[in-house]
Amino acid sequence: MAKKKEVTVEDRLRALYDLQLIDSRIDEIRNVRGELPLEVRDLEDEVAGLNMRLDKLVSNLEVVNNDITAKKNAIEESKTLMTKYAEQQKNVRNNREFNSLTKEVEFQELEIELAEKHIKEFKVQIEQKKVVITETKERIKQRETHLKHKKNELNSILSETEKEEQALIVKSEEYKKQIEARLVSAYTRIRTNVKNGLAVVPIERGAAGGSYFTIPPQVQVEIASRKKVITDEHSGRILVDAILAEEQKVKMEKMFSKL
Repeated sequence: MAKKKEVTVEDRLRALYDLQLIDSRIDEIRNVRGELPLEVRDLEDEVAGLNMRLDKLVSNLEVVNNDITAKKNAIEESKTLMTKYAEQQKNVRNNREFNSLTKEVEFQELEIELAEKHIKEFKVQIEQKKVVITETKERIKQRETHLKHKKNELNSILSETEKEEQALIVKSEEYKKQIEARLVSAYTRIRTNVKNGLAVVPIERGAAGGSYFTIPPQVQVEIASRKKVITDEHSGRILVDAILAEEQKVKMEKMFSKL
């Protein structure tokens, strides 16, 4: 029976850096999408809101038109009553009845004046609402055009990257299974807490990648020996030597090109 190969610290470091490269590639793909999904969602909400506003404006316009019709009907009713009272005045028996009917006629004249005033006010409202409706329709047209452009942009990016992203997510999970749980847990914790999601970084010009704090020469030697997992005292990130990093980068680039 073949003896199971012992997993060395170097193996763990290579696996961790491979995992970092995979997750960083996923981050790059998602950064390309950037805020587009949110922009699309916001535009959809804006268009929906504008359409609701348009429906309300049209509904209000209909109400005002109905009010005008009601006032016109009221005017006709008042005119009918005035004719009726005028006829009754021809057959009154005394001045009291005549004066009472005169007051009824005057009241109906005032009712007509008031209705005509309301009709004029309603017509002004209609013109104002028509202007707002036209502006709202134009706004909807503009935002729908912008939304269509953003959706096409997002769909184009998704069609180009979605397949690769899904494949990388699967790879990320596969690589995590090859690394002991405590290291994966540490990696995930560091990745969550550091800038750009970089939990494993190579030594660059005597400092941890992306850092200005110089690493002591003795620590650099220990990192290069690959005998233990060493973290940066300033950022907490796991450190690997530049040669190992370059070797794994070349290896992973070949893998990425096949996805």
